[in-house]
Amino acid sequence: MPTLVAGVVAVVLLYLLLQMFRAANPAMLARAIKIGGGVVSLAVAAYTGLRGELAVAIPLGIFGAGLLGWSPFGTTGFPNLGGLFGGQRSQGQSSRVRSAYLDMSLDHDSGELSGTFVSGAHVGRSLGEFDLGQLLAMMPDFDAESVALLESYLDRRFPAWRENAQGNGTGGQRRAAASGKMTAEEAYQILGLQPGASRDDIARAHRALMKKLHPDQGGSTYLAARVNEAKDTLLRTHHS
Repeated sequence: MPTLVAGVVAVVLLYLLLQMFRAANPAMLARAIKIGGGVVSLAVAAYTGLRGELAVAIPLGIFGAGLLGWSPFGTTGFPNLGGLFGGQRSQGQSSRVRSAYLDMSLDHDSGELSGTFVSGAHVGRSLGEFDLGQLLAMMPDFDAESVALLESYLDRRFPAWRENAQGNGTGGQRRAAASGKMTAEEAYQILGLQPGASRDDIARAHRALMKKLHPDQGGSTYLAARVNEAKDTLLRTHHS
């Protein structure tokens, strides 16, 4: 009997865990896995170190520290070590994309997408103040570009929202209309760069953002397209 009860509990816990993974924000989930892996690696390194197995403990400890964003060698002696654990930190950078109704911001460190209304009945308020139903109800009043931005936000905050919105015409069928030629100022804001950034800075920012926004990684097709356009705009400026 105890074995049967334990089996049932295990099945229920596994089901709940799978549901949590299914609904989780991909960027936050990846960050949680990275942190969890770092903590486990350091714990195992400490255990093996206490047993005197330093040949295993030292590299495992370095690996765990790297996952947590810390290198015992600093950034001078081994400049490429950080690349093994996800590349250089973005040091608080963010990207901004603005439409007629929304001003969206992507935090480079966490991958969190946030937004504020810049016109309409809710001007000045954050998208985080509204639930899914309220945000979907606003879509018919938005222009196509604002709809695309809102859909990108919903993809991050409510990963399964499209499945539940199939029947009410808000499942993402519209596409953003071209908003005209992107300016250099807009391109810098989208890539999170300051005016005058070098070609290498532009390439690095583009690569980092595409890792977070590429559709194959659970990102947004629209935002990925805007990042590509921003890179092309700035590279054309450098070329001219």
